[in-house]
Amino acid sequence: MPTLSRFIWISLAVVLLILFFHSFLYHYFPDSLQSGYFSTDNKYESAEPRLVQARGNLAEDERSTIELFENSRDSVVFLTTRQRVMDAWTRNIFSVPSGTGSGFVWDDHGHIITNLHVIKGASEATVRLADGRDYRASLVGSSPAHDIAVLRIGIGFQRTTPVPLGSSHDLKVGQKVFAIGNPFGLDWTLTTGIVSALGRSLPSSDGRTIDDLIQTDAAINPGNSGGPLLDSAGRLIGINTAIYSPSGTNAGIGFAVPVDTVNRVVPQIISRGKYIRPAMGITVDSKLNDRLTQHLKVTGVVILNTSPGSAADRAGLQGATITPEGNIIANDIIVAVEGKPIDSVDKLLARIDSYRVGDTIMITVLRKGETIEAPVTLQPGE
Repeated sequence: MPTLSRFIWISLAVVLLILFFHSFLYHYFPDSLQSGYFSTDNKYESAEPRLVQARGNLAEDERSTIELFENSRDSVVFLTTRQRVMDAWTRNIFSVPSGTGSGFVWDDHGHIITNLHVIKGASEATVRLADGRDYRASLVGSSPAHDIAVLRIGIGFQRTTPVPLGSSHDLKVGQKVFAIGNPFGLDWTLTTGIVSALGRSLPSSDGRTIDDLIQTDAAINPGNSGGPLLDSAGRLIGINTAIYSPSGTNAGIGFAVPVDTVNRVVPQIISRGKYIRPAMGITVDSKLNDRLTQHLKVTGVVILNTSPGSAADRAGLQGATITPEGNIIANDIIVAVEGKPIDSVDKLLARIDSYRVGDTIMITVLRKGETIEAPVTLQPGE
């Protein structure tokens, strides 16, 4: 009997608790009971879609951005690369996906411009146009020092409009810029921003420094590399090439190779298969130069040697002298090119690279405490 009595009391307590909970819900949340959460007696009201509020005209900057994208989209391509690998056990060769990137149409002959690092190590590349056509691309040539590669596709008579060409020497910080590319494989993505800074420097794939890069806060992520950076007129002003990001994704700091560099390098790659850098025919060394200039308490680049018959030799520039004891005595120290100061080997090479073979430039050197100017006609480098 005690067990039956305990059971009755427990059952009564449960019933009272249920009644209390139901009363609580009814008092504080009456809609929850009426809407069917706890009842099968559902009642629905008739309803119609809400009326759409008229938007009105788009803002002028929105219209211009839309027009820019629609006019530029067809000039941008989606690159996919594959790499051949060998099975260590069977010795069979397989072609596996290796990456994606962006590029753009350069001319009416099917030349496609992208970054060298987008296709580096790949055995084949496929170019997809905005209309969905896919083409196998061939490599025309590249310039590792500028991270630029030129591909070519056979587009026949269905040609795609090349991206309009702009200039980069007259860019101003604060200008609006637009990037179109394929970040993370999300094809034909538009991002916007401004020119954040000019004249930035980054190391290239061959260890040299790429100077005069455009810095932008337009969102640039993996897959954007090789795509165009455009100004507000839809003109090409750079190739999106790198980001600064501890996480590997956009952090608001992206870099683009300026179009003035592109327009100087690409025609040589198309005609010769490679870029031939202009040179003076001198020998310099970055690490040694830092020690020498620090010891001499000067700013510039010490000429270690001039090749016989070179442009520098014909201009009368003098290399350093090495004593029997192995000490280096500096003769000519380059302190300026065309009146612009030079403070490092990288800066000197970048400054010379902004000219063409055959151009004559004025070199300012410090020789035994005296400043001397010498015209040098640039020659093909190695």
